[in-house]
Amino acid sequence: MKKISALELIRKPDHMTLGIELPLDNDWSPAGEARRAAQGRPRGVPDLDAQTDLVRKADDLGFSAIWMRDVPVFDQVNMGDAGSVHDVFTLLGFLAGVTRKAALGTAAVVLPIRHPLMTAKAAASVDALSGGRLILGVASGDRPVEYPLLGLDFETRGEAFREAVTYLRAAWQPGGLPVNGERVPALDLLPRPVQPTIPLVVAGQARQDDAWLAAHMDGRFVYPGSLDKTAQQARGWADATAGRGAFISAFHLDLLGRADAPATPIRFGARVGREGLVAHFRALAAAGIDHIAINLRQSARPLAEVLEELASDVMPMLTRNPAALAA
Repeated sequence: MKKISALELIRKPDHMTLGIELPLDNDWSPAGEARRAAQGRPRGVPDLDAQTDLVRKADDLGFSAIWMRDVPVFDQVNMGDAGSVHDVFTLLGFLAGVTRKAALGTAAVVLPIRHPLMTAKAAASVDALSGGRLILGVASGDRPVEYPLLGLDFETRGEAFREAVTYLRAAWQPGGLPVNGERVPALDLLPRPVQPTIPLVVAGQARQDDAWLAAHMDGRFVYPGSLDKTAQQARGWADATAGRGAFISAFHLDLLGRADAPATPIRFGARVGREGLVAHFRALAAAGIDHIAINLRQSARPLAEVLEELASDVMPMLTRNPAALAA
């Protein structure tokens, strides 16, 4: 059987795909804020009680990916967001066991704060446990607090990022582990990834120039921005990679109950009815965006209800072929 890349789960030639970004809690909505305060949780720490059931639901409904962040330290003063809360690789391993179809993606693992051998081992383990569904989003990290806590130099993270990428690519292939720049056949990494190689998707710039990223990354994950800016970024990435690289962005969504409700901007997204959302997403699809990771932390509606509406009324409308919608 031919081995495929997990990128094929999110990159389809005829339509843009949707994924979900963890945590699955609407703790940034007014009702969620009130619930958080009543429970005594710090701001930025989500309630994860329903998350596993919601992840299963998203997988069953056909969302193409589940994305999670890498936040080793909860910095209440400078960041105020605990992200996905759990250790990213522990969470990936758990989700490999409770999902069946969706890609499992990171947005993103901070490569310089871990030894690349441990990252390679953890990522290969997740890929094996999930049947080849891991997309490893990677970054150099923008939170200075983590580096001194680990005794690492924040200013050299760009060089450390490049070295880690080189190590990962080699460690996932037969021929021995890299040691001081040379492969040692007597040392091996197990388990071997199910995929021919685990796809690497850069989040942000990772302190690298565009030419290096195009040559070494399988995809790019950009911060949410305006339609024009995102379209320009997608065109630039497609040109730089000759169409080889996947292009991914995110969108923070508060999906309103009235389908024709007009859009109101919120940070990194919009408060909008599904008709306006479909129009915006179809414009992104036409601009060459392959995949959108949806963040629902600002959602006023129950998340299960929103997932169902997105699956039934939004995802089928994201074809790149207008004739297919008219048929």
